[in-house]
Amino acid sequence: MGNQGTGTQPAGKIVAQYSIGQIEKITGVKPHVLRYWEEVIPSFTPRKEMSGRRIYSQKDLEIILRLKFLIYKKKFTIEGAKNQIIQDAKNLQRNPDAIITIREIRADLSELYFSLKALRKERN
Repeated sequence: MGNQGTGTQPAGKIVAQYSIGQIEKITGVKPHVLRYWEEVIPSFTPRKEMSGRRIYSQKDLEIILRLKFLIYKKKFTIEGAKNQIIQDAKNLQRNPDAIITIREIRADLSELYFSLKALRKERN
């Protein structure tokens, strides 16, 4: 399961936190690509522990999935994807309730993924 942080969302949910390895497993995006995206996408800045280890939030995971879709599926350039991410953030301000609902569903799906993976591992 994703590592559970100590922070809470407004609804009182525990905020999921992921290592770079977990993010790679979920998204299929290699760590060197993630680190590059951190350099060029202003809103994509995972928290770093004192040791330098990256900790990704649910919001970071959503940005990664969006970038992957834009770059690999829609064939955006990194600059075009960056501009789209900025536009998405503006849209969030115009329609926050729908976006919050989507984020909650994605967070639940991520947790379900890790739960199922753990169960599968127990069976083997």
